[in-house]
Amino acid sequence: MRIERRDSQPASLVVLGIAGACLLMLLLGSLLIAAAGAPVWPSWLALVKGAFGSRLAISEVLTRSTPLILTGLACAVAFRARLWNIGAEGQFYAGALAVAALGTGALNLPTWLLTPLLLFAGALGGGLYLLGPAMLKHWVNVDDVVTTLLLNFVMLLLVSLLIQGPMHDPMSMGWPQTEPVLEAVMLPKLLSQTRLHAGLLIALGCALLIALVESRSSFGLQRRAVGHNPAAARFAGISTTRIVIWTALWSGGLAGLAGAIEVMGLRGFVTGDLSPGFGYTGVIVAMLAKLHPGAVPLAAFLVAAIFVGADTMGRAFNVPSYIADVMVALSLFAMLATSFVLTYRIRR
Repeated sequence: MRIERRDSQPASLVVLGIAGACLLMLLLGSLLIAAAGAPVWPSWLALVKGAFGSRLAISEVLTRSTPLILTGLACAVAFRARLWNIGAEGQFYAGALAVAALGTGALNLPTWLLTPLLLFAGALGGGLYLLGPAMLKHWVNVDDVVTTLLLNFVMLLLVSLLIQGPMHDPMSMGWPQTEPVLEAVMLPKLLSQTRLHAGLLIALGCALLIALVESRSSFGLQRRAVGHNPAAARFAGISTTRIVIWTALWSGGLAGLAGAIEVMGLRGFVTGDLSPGFGYTGVIVAMLAKLHPGAVPLAAFLVAAIFVGADTMGRAFNVPSYIADVMVALSLFAMLATSFVLTYRIRR
């Protein structure tokens, strides 16, 4: 018996693989619900109703999807070029801090110019925060998984320092947060009486743009070449240094843009709990989408639906809210298992 790579993947096999991954996730999730002492079928119905049962529920799923789309794109862009960016959480906060520093009145500009400038500043902050680890890997082969992961904690400590020190809002009654950004730069709502804002359109636009660049441009081809074999790419005349720099700025910029949009679309200021783990969940979103930018919004929507629906399920049947994190992780394992079956086969 041996394991060998398949020559091709028939469409029927791909459909069966996706269906198998969904069934496996449902089975494992059912075991978790049963272990928590809740009825399985009513719990699943409560999860679906909590995510899609009303206009408000759907708007919450879309709102939660917005930062996940951008952090998922950040990870997908980096992973396709073999830059293992596990630091989207830190880059998220870097973008949020950039907006908080410039959006509270430091720049006296008209709104039509200030709003895109703040979004760009957030993206630039995230991109620069990833550029250091990327160049360390490229020049001296420092493990990018370790550096990007550890920089998350550095950024969280820096945020804690700033929101309780130089950037603390004196009107917050002692609560650790930055001063609120100007009301004029807050992103408009897409639906009245909901939290859904225009950041969703920006995230979807980024997904479309990246999908087109990856599939239709020479830059996307060069990035894939560097990701598959850097030595061969250099032999072909591709500047790997240029690709690494732009990939870092692009990937970190998307995560930083997510932080900027979260501030300008929802909170209005930066706190230590601005992100409930959007950067880490972005890794799962990217893997569920199989690193394809066009599939990232769908993966983000499904993950957000699990999180939002699990809140309703938890209230209805006293199920721990952390079960949503476990379900999302199980969905990743199910997808990886089916991907292995689609890519390889056992031959006698």
